[in-house]
Amino acid sequence: QVQLVESGGGVVQAGGSLRLSCAASGRTFSSYAMGWFRQGPGKERELLATIRWSGDSTYYKDSVKGRFTISRDNAKNTVYLQMNSLKPGDTAVYYCARDLAGTGGYDLWGQGTQVTVSS
Repeated sequence: QVQLVESGGGVVQAGGSLRLSCAASGRTFSSYAMGWFRQGPGKERELLATIRWSGDSTYYKDSVKGRFTISRDNAKNTVYLQMNSLKPGDTAVYYCARDLAGTGGYDLWGQGTQVTVSS
């Protein structure tokens, strides 16, 4: 059974950077699309970025476009989210999720990693 494990969260000052990793353990696979989500205090879960299995197509929510970069290394079964110019509003639990069909249906989720941005 494949599991997704996020890491790289922590506490940073506004303007700082973090790089999140999402490692897939268990069965290996490469034909999946992946997404990064977050859920802040009192907020709905929101989709931040997606990447196709080939890594040749990405999507970003407008609020993070130009600050966040999603990438993947299929050989390592790992997806990354580089977050720059962090703002207090970025404080949330960040999740990665798998979309095997590439249709926006996410069937597998990690446990999340906390990102706290101080003002």
